[in-house]
Amino acid sequence: MARPLDGTPGTRGTRGTRGTRGTRGTRGRRRALLALRALALAALAAAAVPPAPAEAAAQAPGRAAARAGCEGPITPAPQQIVEDCDTPARIIDKAAHTVPTPGQRTWQQREITAFTHFGMNTMTGRQWGSGAEDEKLFDPPELAMDQWMRAYKAAGAKQVMLTAKHHDGFVLYPSRYTDHDVEASPWWTKGPGGRNPDGDVLGAYVKAARKAGLKVGVYLSPADGAELPHAWHAQWVEKIREKQQNGEELSLPERMALEDGDRAPAGQGRYGNGSKPTERTIPTLVPGDDRTDKVASGALPSFRFAADDYDAYYLNQIYEILTQYGPVDEFWLDGANPWGGAGVTQHYNVRNWFELIHALSPNSVIFQGAQGVRWVGNEDGVARETEWSVTPSAVDPWTVIGGGLPNDSTDADIGSRAKLTAPGVRYLQWYPAEADVSIRPGWFHDPAERPKTPDQLMSLYERSVGRNASLLLNAGPAKNGRIDDADMASLTAFGKAVRTTYGTGSRPTTGHPVTFDRVRLGEDIRQGQRVEEFAVQARVAGTWRDIASGTTIGARRILPLAAPVTADGLRIRVLASRAAPRLLPPTVHLSEAGRR
Repeated sequence: MARPLDGTPGTRGTRGTRGTRGTRGTRGRRRALLALRALALAALAAAAVPPAPAEAAAQAPGRAAARAGCEGPITPAPQQIVEDCDTPARIIDKAAHTVPTPGQRTWQQREITAFTHFGMNTMTGRQWGSGAEDEKLFDPPELAMDQWMRAYKAAGAKQVMLTAKHHDGFVLYPSRYTDHDVEASPWWTKGPGGRNPDGDVLGAYVKAARKAGLKVGVYLSPADGAELPHAWHAQWVEKIREKQQNGEELSLPERMALEDGDRAPAGQGRYGNGSKPTERTIPTLVPGDDRTDKVASGALPSFRFAADDYDAYYLNQIYEILTQYGPVDEFWLDGANPWGGAGVTQHYNVRNWFELIHALSPNSVIFQGAQGVRWVGNEDGVARETEWSVTPSAVDPWTVIGGGLPNDSTDADIGSRAKLTAPGVRYLQWYPAEADVSIRPGWFHDPAERPKTPDQLMSLYERSVGRNASLLLNAGPAKNGRIDDADMASLTAFGKAVRTTYGTGSRPTTGHPVTFDRVRLGEDIRQGQRVEEFAVQARVAGTWRDIASGTTIGARRILPLAAPVTADGLRIRVLASRAAPRLLPPTVHLSEAGRR
């Protein structure tokens, strides 16, 4: 847990809005906690500690009050606690009053984020690195980041996100905590006087994105092949060689490790090394640290966490990114842990990560994190026909990656009434879906692959953005440091098609018929997500006809019709809802195919 260095009790960043937890104490205590949260965030030194045993005991009367108040009004919040006394009907009412944070609501309005997979793998032609690659391999001829941003904006992206560190552990900014970074590469010295002004890849990316008017996200892989313990790695490589000699199939990480088998991991052996958590100061100042005076004066905040070696390394990198390049709009935590089956497992203390991110960048949404966004459950860029932004959890979402959803968010049903009221559910949270997909089959650019066509991308848009998710579309630059011309053409045509079809909408009215083959709906998600079933009717030649139907709506629902319809009236019939529906005005649209 984290504590500010001055010993003042901290808060959990935006965790102060955690649903009905406040009903466990008195109303005055809740106001005091909220006031403390505001002061702490203003100082950028917020962090959290769990209630001490004595404090927990003192909350017992609050729990009794919560039980007695299970029929009282429900306060809208991004997270709700399911009490033992809650009836199924009250749980559904709590779900109807689970609402997004300001950061989540803004994120959902952006629709498309461009993902930039770029790094050591781009240089080696791999999709998965080993962590033993030589830093000298990172040597692109140029990084045409303004061209990247033009491509992403042409596709309609409002936000961009860079892989600052992928699973291979190579870091795209000069970090104080590893030598396996861009500062050790030829790219760093490529320039006048042996210093590249764009040597800091992450810094240059953030600058280019903000110049282009784009929001910024950062991907920082928790899994880190460069930090694997050296002795374990050597033994593992020998076992892989035995598997190969025996004709056994090798996994992708095993194949990459074998290719680099004569090289040790490039880091300091901190990942899964069995170190015990001890109290650490974040940032952990290093000899000659340029932040020393600012930390001492309080101009930069400090925190204390109980962390093992790797968690301390990861926390220090979070701190570097958010204090040097932030705040950011999305922080992406990949859930991959490829070495667990081989005997190395790093137990992440994700509460520490979430709290530090929220303290330093309060409006960031964390992918797979508390009060963040979730994986849609596939890498095809397709959301469910029934996609809920309110999901249940049996455990505190602040303690796990993935929000407590079972089966890595892949279940077909994750938010129905049956799921919300199932035994063991203790929390409800606003947890919208992000649908990730790459323009090419691989995530890192491969010249042998071809990009998806504009029509394919448009179909993905309608099946992600049009199903209450946001689209995370990867288009990684090539080894030459530029977005491939074929990718640029496809992204540009796709963006034009979206703007042509959905840039402006119409509403058929009496005396003003409109021809359309798409209907776009939305709920006012400031009030939550409530609609469970609906039907769309159009007035055609004076008669109301059913033309479409569905289950969830959420932030956006796009309904493609089988054929164009000409109508002078449109109405939405809500057939089932968790509470009074709050719909946005519907619009109709005509696709490019419908115009032909």
